[in-house]
Amino acid sequence: MKNAQISKSHFFSLSFVLSRVLTSGVIMSIEKNESELKGLEKSISKITGKKHVSLFNSYTGAVHAALWGQDIGHGSAARIEDASEQERKFIRWLGVERTDQTSVPVSFERIAVGWDDLNDLEARISSLSGSAPVLVLDFTPLGFGPAAAIAANDALIWKKAERLKIFGAFDLQTMWTQEESEPELQPAVQFNYRLSPLVAACVKLTLLRRNRENED
Repeated sequence: MKNAQISKSHFFSLSFVLSRVLTSGVIMSIEKNESELKGLEKSISKITGKKHVSLFNSYTGAVHAALWGQDIGHGSAARIEDASEQERKFIRWLGVERTDQTSVPVSFERIAVGWDDLNDLEARISSLSGSAPVLVLDFTPLGFGPAAAIAANDALIWKKAERLKIFGAFDLQTMWTQEESEPELQPAVQFNYRLSPLVAACVKLTLLRRNRENED
């Protein structure tokens, strides 16, 4: 993945997004109908052409979800093309064996999104093979903090990814209705992978303001 460095040429756009978001009243809320998270999910879905999107507060969290959504866990094997050292260490920590055998389908494709990538983001996504069932997007290079997402067409992958998160979609459903919606999806362990609505708002506004050289 790309190194998350912000160049001086992007300082204005970065400050514009931050000022807009910080004066909008966005807070670190946990609500069933949190609008910033849902808005970012919709933007990513439109850009990727995938039906289901799940957000995470770290790239490794998104990788974990991409694997878990496909029932790739401890003792399983995963094929990750050109795996970075970070990815190798993390999947080893998960107890997943990395393999290069072509008989094993590619587990996921990924793309890092920085300021220089925004205007041709759809083209970059289209250039991927599209053979993997999950696309992982790393928004950390934008500089708002660790942020990532997975996008998939398989609803079951999305459900399992959300169930991996504390205060994911199913936890919120349970919290507000006091009824367990899909108990069969419960994992043995959940993780604090929930993305902050504040960071989500920054990423969402950045995606919406793409292709605008000057702000008005």
